[in-house]
Amino acid sequence: MSIRTYKGNAPKRGANTYIDPSAVVAGDVTLGDDASIWPLVAARGDVNRIQIGARTNVQDGTVLHVTRRSSQLPDGYPLIIGEDVTIGHHCMLHGCVLGNRILVGMGAIIMDGVVIEDDVFIGAGTLVPPNKRLESGFLYVGNPMQKKRPLKDSEIAFLKQSAVNYVELKNDYLAEG
Repeated sequence: MSIRTYKGNAPKRGANTYIDPSAVVAGDVTLGDDASIWPLVAARGDVNRIQIGARTNVQDGTVLHVTRRSSQLPDGYPLIIGEDVTIGHHCMLHGCVLGNRILVGMGAIIMDGVVIEDDVFIGAGTLVPPNKRLESGFLYVGNPMQKKRPLKDSEIAFLKQSAVNYVELKNDYLAEG
């Protein structure tokens, strides 16, 4: 496993986290309890911070990065991911804020300054352009993204269940040693 310190910032891990040996987690990265980082993920908190909430899973081949602070952008854009979030395979999240109970479909791209409220589905392959705000309780799809429809109660329930499923899978991997 490649956990790297960068300029004195070492990744911090909550209880019972899983980081696949092929993943790279570097710099100012914090993982909440029961979070999981799967194969070939790159999480690079080198020029700003990455925060990943409890029970959140980041799936294979995803890239997590940030935007540096500057005179034009004093805080830069950190990457903040809430609790019970499922980030599908091969996604790109860059300097954005995700609330709780979100599913990011495979291959989605979420750009700088985006804020996603709680309880949102983002369809596979969706591009969320910079500085957009995605309202709670909706499905967003497309390139560029469009608000498609309100989520069904069953879909909202699935958001939490998806995170639970990955906590269980992560526990299996940890038990294997």
